[in-house]
Amino acid sequence: MPFKYLEDIATADVAFEAWGRTLPEMFVAAADATMNAMVVDLETIEPKEVREVHLESESLDMLLFQMLQELIFYKDAERLLLRVACVEVHGGEGTCTLEAEMRGEEIDPGRHDLIVDVKAVTLHRYRVEETSGGWESTVILDI
Repeated sequence: MPFKYLEDIATADVAFEAWGRTLPEMFVAAADATMNAMVVDLETIEPKEVREVHLESESLDMLLFQMLQELIFYKDAERLLLRVACVEVHGGEGTCTLEAEMRGEEIDPGRHDLIVDVKAVTLHRYRVEETSGGWESTVILDI
């Protein structure tokens, strides 16, 4: 599991660090951490529905922010629990684009053991950075 939850960061929120050897791996790990904050077992989310996501931003950190917000949007607007199946990130500082395929299904309380309802991604202590081992991010979710 390329993410871990952080204790004592935010009182009424969920905080995590996600990482990967590559930028796409870190994006997928952050998406899984976001969804895993809401659902106990990610394996209970079956890939029945597909959503293609195309995003553009001036920076890599805001591109991740937007992608995580998309997961929350689909949960709220269409009652979908989605996992990022594949993601491509292009560009660097200036113009960055993301193409992602998200797969999942409608929330079923009988099959999905729900934990909390994530309302939004916050910018408090938010970071995305390249390290010697790859990419890391810190994210706090408003619940």
